[in-house]
Amino acid sequence: MSKPRRLEGKVAIITGAASGIGEAAAKLFVENGAFVVVADIQEELGLKVVASIAGPDVDRAIYKYCDVTVEKQVEETVAFAIEKYGTLDIMFSNAGIMSSWESILDMDMEEGFDRTMAVNLRGPALCIKHAARAMVKRQVRGSIICTASIASVLGGLCPIAYNTSKHGLVGLVRSAASELGKHGIRVNCVSPYIVATPQSISWMSSAMGINNASGSEVELLASSAANMKGVALKAKHVAEAALFLASDESSVYISGHNLVVDGGFTVVDNSIAMLMETQIKQRCDYVS
Repeated sequence: MSKPRRLEGKVAIITGAASGIGEAAAKLFVENGAFVVVADIQEELGLKVVASIAGPDVDRAIYKYCDVTVEKQVEETVAFAIEKYGTLDIMFSNAGIMSSWESILDMDMEEGFDRTMAVNLRGPALCIKHAARAMVKRQVRGSIICTASIASVLGGLCPIAYNTSKHGLVGLVRSAASELGKHGIRVNCVSPYIVATPQSISWMSSAMGINNASGSEVELLASSAANMKGVALKAKHVAEAALFLASDESSVYISGHNLVVDGGFTVVDNSIAMLMETQIKQRCDYVS
């Protein structure tokens, strides 16, 4: 028997859907019966994603240019989805950027801090605002999901601007969940561990001083520090978590939640174990 399609007939907007987690989610949502607006500023890649997932049913996915920092474009994207498909059930606010490593003492406030906050926090706020307005108007008990990060739970893992934006995003989601619950609209986060997306590969290559690091190299580095061994976190795994939050399976009372997909990384302190392992290795090397 074929698996039931968990989003049959639902309409979703996914921002940042031209690559990485957003692309994986767009494919998975369509496989599960959704109509998807692939919203991104990368037009060529966005159109390729649509072409790769639409299949014989060309209406299942469509591309829309959208810069999430521009309110008019977010509003137009919501209107576009409703005009095309008649409603809006799911907003997956996934677009985000990584900031450069800078000390708080030397941080470039405009390019470093303000730009990161504009994309990672203002963008989701606009997506929530306009998706919720459309849902309330049409009495849709919808689902709004935002991609945060393990940086929303811990400090010091990532650049300070990025860390701050993701902590703020969880606060935004919780506040929106509080307000929108009376309308039957759920608002949640999904917070992944390191995933080898094109953006994270580029950023980690720069941070580690490696020219053109491969996805496997990033996964190897992430796995070496991970709590959950034996498996590398993929974009599709995060997309599956988003699918759960988008589907009716989470429709009863799951709202204001930060679903951390990290194999226990943020709840386990490995620092002592890592220190002991290093000390033991050094002693063994010395003895040998």
